[in-house]
Amino acid sequence: MVAINVKNLTKKYRVKVKEKGLTGSMKSIIHPKYKEITAVDNISFSVKKGEIIAFIGPNGAGKSTTIKMLTGILYPDKGDISVLDISPTQRRKKLAYKIGTVFGQKEQLWTHLTPYDNFKFFGAIYDIADSDVEKQIEKLTAIFELDDFINTPVRNLSLGQRIRCEIVASLIHEPEILFLDEPTIGLDPVVKENIRTLIKQMNKEYGTTVFLTSHDVGDIEKLCKRIIIVNHGMIVMDDSMNNLKYNYLNKKIVEIKLKEAVDFSGDDGITVLKSKSNNLKLEVDTCKKSISDAMKLIDADNIIDINISNVPLENIITDIYKEGRHIN
Repeated sequence: MVAINVKNLTKKYRVKVKEKGLTGSMKSIIHPKYKEITAVDNISFSVKKGEIIAFIGPNGAGKSTTIKMLTGILYPDKGDISVLDISPTQRRKKLAYKIGTVFGQKEQLWTHLTPYDNFKFFGAIYDIADSDVEKQIEKLTAIFELDDFINTPVRNLSLGQRIRCEIVASLIHEPEILFLDEPTIGLDPVVKENIRTLIKQMNKEYGTTVFLTSHDVGDIEKLCKRIIIVNHGMIVMDDSMNNLKYNYLNKKIVEIKLKEAVDFSGDDGITVLKSKSNNLKLEVDTCKKSISDAMKLIDADNIIDINISNVPLENIITDIYKEGRHIN
């Protein structure tokens, strides 16, 4: 069963061109010039019901514009969209009863109300009977562990608590699809992991289809089995998470501050990205050498400080795009 089906979707914007200098500014006001930007460029894809999919790309790639068209907020210039067999452009209100949205940087909760009052409010918006709303609140409160702060005004909640409540508010009407736009942005590692666990549990409990955008590799790795990468409004990759991990997420960035210099030249699987005095930045290919094996090459007493991180997602996307893995 298909939850989302998109064919040849295109969206363009007209933006004003700013001219330099005082004279140019005056000309821009009196005789404004515009240029056309293609935010989404003839993309096609489908999402199965119950799937958790990552829809990612650098800033300005067209992710948010695509989500806004899928949810009926924006109209496409060209192409066809079907979400749960409903056209977002023609029957947006009907679709609203079947989908939920969470934007990590935008609040949908009334901050002066408690989470409980917000949930009751959303239940009323979706024409749900009071008894059914109470049952849903009770169920979701248990799953998302909201008991300790469900009667605390939202303005007094931590960011992690608020995000949990934002997700619950989007689930009050039991949507079939949940759109999550950067749900873990700004959260500390422990809270991030809790949110991911809850999303997976929600997917398992309700069979909810999850359409996720995130710049956090951890979100993508731990939640999604499939990933669509967009850049400049076009799909540059649509593949399984396993293939992406094998080909692109197998590298780690290791930054080390040493007491004495160490020579890594000639070590298979280790690339020196930067070397300044006793500070090193390495790229370790974990398919060839594990992090632990790489660290064995350095005497522990020689290490002042160390940081291990993933290759930035933007770099991965850029590498994929440079390779020409364009499927449109």
